[in-house]
Amino acid sequence: MTPYALMLSLLFAWAIAVLWRTRRYAFAWGATPDELGRNWPGDELCPGSRSVATRAIAIDAPADVVWSYIAQIGQDRAGFYSYTRLENLFRCAMPNVSAIVPAWQHRKAGETVWLARADRYKGEARLKVARVDERRDLVLTSPADWGRVVRKEHAREGAWALVVIPTGATACRLIVRSRGPEGGGVLSALTRALVFDPAHFIMERRMMRHIKQLAEVSAARH
Repeated sequence: MTPYALMLSLLFAWAIAVLWRTRRYAFAWGATPDELGRNWPGDELCPGSRSVATRAIAIDAPADVVWSYIAQIGQDRAGFYSYTRLENLFRCAMPNVSAIVPAWQHRKAGETVWLARADRYKGEARLKVARVDERRDLVLTSPADWGRVVRKEHAREGAWALVVIPTGATACRLIVRSRGPEGGGVLSALTRALVFDPAHFIMERRMMRHIKQLAEVSAARH
């Protein structure tokens, strides 16, 4: 092996190692070993997922307050509490609502959660509520997977769960569990690892931190 080839091999190995460490950090951001090892709502819907991310954040606010913000997610409600300007660069028309709206406090299985305005992206930018336990967890899947869930089949495209765990009368933890799709080729896996997963982590972490901020301010006022 020439010195040049050896250098390229070492650089490639270093890049893979950095990517792997970064991915492990992103997939377990804020979560304890116990939270990483537990089964969470939605896991049963997509047991064959090849990638699973478990992220968590401690919030100094009652679980009910945190849930009130989770119940409102969606373009047709309060948005996703993330980088709204960035979302709107992609024509999402995402709102930025920081108040708790009583009319938005209930969810039911089969309900649509919009990712962008309904008249954009041919009406396909949406998720479905696959499971909901009010005041505790909300699990979202693709519309196609919602059909599979109704037919008692496994979801194939993944599941996204937001779970609130009380840790006291005025504190809780927000757990966000993301399960990726089953199967897929090498190119699909690389695209997900290099593009979708990093972008999802950045947006989801912002969402979790923003919910924490909003809930703690709301709890302090009351």
